[in-house]
Amino acid sequence: MTTILSCRNGAFAVLGLLLAAIGCPAIAEPPVPRVELSAGIHRIEAEVASDFASRAQGLMHRRQLPPNGGMLFVFDQTTRHCMWMRNTLIPLAVAFIDEQGTILNIEEMAPETETNHCAAGPARYALEMNAGWFGRRKLAPGSRIGGIGDLRGTAGAR
Repeated sequence: MTTILSCRNGAFAVLGLLLAAIGCPAIAEPPVPRVELSAGIHRIEAEVASDFASRAQGLMHRRQLPPNGGMLFVFDQTTRHCMWMRNTLIPLAVAFIDEQGTILNIEEMAPETETNHCAAGPARYALEMNAGWFGRRKLAPGSRIGGIGDLRGTAGAR
């Protein structure tokens, strides 16, 4: 996603509009942090949502997700977190994961609903993937997600 200019100062916004009007390329937003995870032999390329704003935005308004792409939510605290699908256009599955990378439970989520889908116990992470992704790979509660340990201490940072 690109934006003309993201700032609080109106003068910069006007400058950005002028640059856009004369054909200067838009200034890109900073790249979304990504991490490579694994679930057994399966590779996952996940965007990382580790601050309040990125967790609140999640995968809203996306029209597709790559086959092995997802979003890893890194929470500030290990507790019973819940997710919903407001403004999310694609069906997703979410795995709630503890601090050691063990899946606690997996929930299938229908698009554009406000039904709460909650962790079965204290979770530090949630991994959203395309609907059915975990089931097609025979992943279930107790399965491990590799690469999680490298993310400890990143909540709140972006």
